Amino acid sequence: MLLEQNLITADMQKHSLTFWWPVECWPQVFNKLIRCYKYLEKGFEDEVKKLLLFLEGFSESERKKLAMLAGVLLANGTLNASILSNLYNENLVKEGVSAAFAVKLFKSWINEKDINAVATSLRKVSMDNRLMELFPANKQSNEHFTKYFTEAGLKELSECVWNQQTIGARKELQKELQEQMSRGDPFKDKILYVKEEMKKNNIPEPVVIGIVWSSVMSTVEWNKKEELVAEQAIKHLKQYSPLLAAFMTQGQSELTLLLKIQEYCYDNIHFMKAFQKIVVLFYKAEVLSEEPILKWYKDAHAAKGKSVILEQMKKFVEWLKNAEEESESEAEEGD
Repeated sequence: MLLEQNLITADMQKHSLTFWWPVECWPQVFNKLIRCYKYLEKGFEDEVKKLLLFLEGFSESERKKLAMLAGVLLANGTLNASILSNLYNENLVKEGVSAAFAVKLFKSWINEKDINAVATSLRKVSMDNRLMELFPANKQSNEHFTKYFTEAGLKELSECVWNQQTIGARKELQKELQEQMSRGDPFKDKILYVKEEMKKNNIPEPVVIGIVWSSVMSTVEWNKKEELVAEQAIKHLKQYSPLLAAFMTQGQSELTLLLKIQEYCYDNIHFMKAFQKIVVLFYKAEVLSEEPILKWYKDAHAAKGKSVILEQMKKFVEWLKNAEEESESEAEEGD
């Protein structure tokens, strides 16, 4: 057994990865050896982990070769993504070796697979939410991570990590917002908290409006009778209109809210006839404005329940169009 292990690791350790074969051939060689000697699989992975701990002892060229090899072996399943834990070594992180090596490794890995396959492999071993640890504590931020990997040509990886980071932040935001609603905290406190979380976690406003809508709708036990739920919904949503209005500075946020309302009414069938009443309420409360409503009606609505919902909205949309035309005519006459 020792003889076969030496076949795999001796040259890597004694000759610093200076193999006679082209680097492209190395994965094939290791795969063939491991297929012939299956019991070497665990030993090989352990040896690679050791090599990662001693990256500072290799030249830049040798690190590049090892990173390329590791990326290919991760892609074909010879290595497990758990080996990356050794890159979180304090000295390697401090000297910037970990991040630089990771860039080359991920480029090689993504070249063999796509970003979704890489993300899945990382998630299986709980590495997807630890990549920030490739940097020293004072640089562990979404901004630095995104800038570093984007400039290195790995924008898709930085976006994937950002999404993973914000998923946790979004869940925490919704949980805390619901608790504040249950306590009856003042609207100004809720708005301040949400805005601080938006800034801290770089959460876009359209995403936030979805969270606020879900939180508002989850704080009530709704009546199951269709003829009563509309009245209950209007009363409840009128109360929370100022909270929703605070996060409506973009047209896209208004479209997002319209789609969220449509989705909610479709998924909760007793709300279907309440859609138009909710939209009119939000229009009067200046949560929603004419242009996004008209755009939603024309081509930005979802497929869910659209025939019923669009029919409900027909008269109100016609009224909005007429009001818009009258305003334009008055403006022209004024000129």
